[in-house]
Amino acid sequence: MSFYELLQQVASNPELHARWLNTLSFMENAGARKISACEHETEVDIIQLKHAAEEHRHAYYLKKQISKIDPALCPDYHADHLLAPVATRQYLHRLDILACKYLLQHFELDRKALKYAAYLFVTYAIEVRADELYPVYQQVLTEQGHKVMVKSIILEEAGHLEEMIQQLQRFSPVWEEYAAAVAAIEQTLFNQWIERLQQEVKPVYA
Repeated sequence: MSFYELLQQVASNPELHARWLNTLSFMENAGARKISACEHETEVDIIQLKHAAEEHRHAYYLKKQISKIDPALCPDYHADHLLAPVATRQYLHRLDILACKYLLQHFELDRKALKYAAYLFVTYAIEVRADELYPVYQQVLTEQGHKVMVKSIILEEAGHLEEMIQQLQRFSPVWEEYAAAVAAIEQTLFNQWIERLQQEVKPVYA
């Protein structure tokens, strides 16, 4: 089953769709919290603040979209209200840990510098993923005539990706080599996450 086909099934079932939106909201919120956790005590630039604020807003926006399906569904991030809750909760955390291990092998970084480098490379990988995920989701929403929309998120995530590339260019002249490696780590985790989602969705249509 392709990712597009998975989203077709999810979006055509109200309960699954609400849990999917809640799952995306959870991940956007987790991303925002990780960005904030990577902040230096004093050396925080406006781009980092902007990213954290916009990721929090995405989490809020996605949460509000659930009311277009059923306001009573998914009031919080409890496991019963998420799709593949264990894999979902581990996704960003594992990416962060594995990216840090990789970066330590290639750069001499103290703890603070490592946190910032991880912010750059992990956020880049997540923005690349968002740049692929949300347009497919919006295509499904449009085809099925849903009131739910994610077009505004698509525009902002594209802007985030451009900003991360600019920051990575300042970090290292050969940033693309390292970014590709972190993106490959993310791809493996994403594939595992999608596999868990498919396992949850399949019984509904069996």
